[in-house]
Amino acid sequence: MLRYLIVGPSWVGDMVMAQSLFIRLKELHPDACIDVLAPAWSEPLLARMPQVRRSILMPLGHGQLGLKTRMELGRSLRGQYDRAIVLPNSWKSALVPAWAGIPVRTGYRGEFRYGLLNDLRILDKKLLPMTVQRYVALADQGPIASPPVVNPPQLQVDHKGIEAALERHGLSRPDKPLLALCPGAEYGPAKRWPAEHYSAVARSWLDQGGAVWLFGSAKDKAVTAEITRQTNGRCIDLAGKTTLGEAIDLMSLAEMAVSNDSGLMHVAAAVGIGVVAIYGSSDPGFTPPLSERARILSLRLECSPCFKRECPLGHLNCLKELRPSMVIEAMGLTAN
Repeated sequence: MLRYLIVGPSWVGDMVMAQSLFIRLKELHPDACIDVLAPAWSEPLLARMPQVRRSILMPLGHGQLGLKTRMELGRSLRGQYDRAIVLPNSWKSALVPAWAGIPVRTGYRGEFRYGLLNDLRILDKKLLPMTVQRYVALADQGPIASPPVVNPPQLQVDHKGIEAALERHGLSRPDKPLLALCPGAEYGPAKRWPAEHYSAVARSWLDQGGAVWLFGSAKDKAVTAEITRQTNGRCIDLAGKTTLGEAIDLMSLAEMAVSNDSGLMHVAAAVGIGVVAIYGSSDPGFTPPLSERARILSLRLECSPCFKRECPLGHLNCLKELRPSMVIEAMGLTAN
């Protein structure tokens, strides 16, 4: 039985995509034990991945070095694992497996990691253009000649979790087709489709007999409040109110989600609902939603993708000019 320690990424979307690696490891070694070293926020996400035995709390926040804390954590894990796979490319992310003395420590060359990783891979970005491909490729031994087959993430939700989330937020199971809107993007405004465009989509869905729930973190409350205002209070605004686990469970009730390129976009794809994914400054070829039910919309302007947090030209045309009618058509609705 192989025992794996996976050093997980720090973003929701990347952690969802990491499940494809876990699925591949279980294909190769059905009796493998997979533990994931990850931030506390990711525990409910990992709990919905049946391939993961347990999550181990990384007590340091994103960007914190904390050498003593990392050393103590590594030493506490000695003798428990046969192989580590380090998904982030930073130097500090490779410290815990090294201090744990894990015999095989795999990852991409990244940031000065010679010695910390002893199974050091050289990333061929042309061969592996997608983040999820890069993750899955680390499951195999040695270099690869072609992109690996990627099994899409599939988060498990159960009836009890859904009912508990509904009760906590005073909701009933929707008796109308439910649309989930995810208008936030942690990365920055260059990924955020305008609130007025989301409002137009919401009105179209509502006018055709549906219900709309808004999802996001506390940082997204201003935009979800604006969408609610522009739809005359006809949406249910859950931004900043749900835990990540509750958002996963409640989103599974929707027929479809419209989302920016964000962590919740990947969550929506992984719970199996339809997704219309809107791309501005980012590249859909790099981090697409991994679902056959997903539709990707991108204007692919000459200036995009720029990968900037804010539009360097000041106009945000890659998102503003992506009209609500395009999204409504991708959803299969009739425009009002």
